Amino acid sequence: MPRHIACMTFDFDALSLPIAKGTLTPTPLSRGEFGLVGVERIRRLLKVHRIAATFFVPGHTIESFPDAVRALVDDGHEIACHGWTHRRPSALSREEERDELVRAGAAIERISGRAPSGYRSPSWDLSEHTLDLLLELGYAYDSSLMGHDHLPYRPRRGDAVPLLKPATFGAPVDLIEIPVSWSLDDYPHFEWSVTSGGALNQGLASWRAVLDNWTADFDYMAATHDWGVITYTFHPFVSGRGHRMMAMEALIRHLRDGGAGFATMDEVAAEAADRLGTAPA
Repeated sequence: MPRHIACMTFDFDALSLPIAKGTLTPTPLSRGEFGLVGVERIRRLLKVHRIAATFFVPGHTIESFPDAVRALVDDGHEIACHGWTHRRPSALSREEERDELVRAGAAIERISGRAPSGYRSPSWDLSEHTLDLLLELGYAYDSSLMGHDHLPYRPRRGDAVPLLKPATFGAPVDLIEIPVSWSLDDYPHFEWSVTSGGALNQGLASWRAVLDNWTADFDYMAATHDWGVITYTFHPFVSGRGHRMMAMEALIRHLRDGGAGFATMDEVAAEAADRLGTAPA
């Protein structure tokens, strides 16, 4: 029987994102704090539709707003690692990155009763050390890379990509990569923002146009794969706005009508590991 899995995932950044960017004036901080409003709306919507989702939550959010995170735990959602701050791993030393993972993992275990099995990098930007650190700390999956749109795979370490020579590729590691895409992320579609380099992300798209893209990607997967996974990425401070909540509910209804099964990322990682087998030693 065909199996088409939809993962509803949420990066609950709250204040950690503007703090990491150094935008500490009241308005950007309040924009992050709106995530508390959004996450409660999302929690209620998922409860109505009986969907267990995965929330990637920075340790800063857990320790600053424990009641909001505890409500997600009580509803049976997976809490996965998103660093302690929202700093890019590629901007950290190996020791700093490891400290982030250890501190964040401890915060997740305290509030949920279990160590995280999955990781998503802030800004989807791994460092050269990330995969080794995830293996060292016992993670089962990562969700930061974009090497496929519908099929989990094992990421590689040791790739070499010199400018004037052909690329050479390292060996797959014993992690499951559950791939993501900017096109399936709410932030670039909806959020007006200026990067640190001065580039403008216009955002503010029509939710109906974005919904058409999101549903078409699922329909394509269902038509071309007997087994596949589609991962949607939402931010409560983005999709918690009224018209975007309407988009999320319409998406859920379309997925369900199209035969999708909903699963948490740790459930998908276990299923994908069975399908892929053990990584080569």
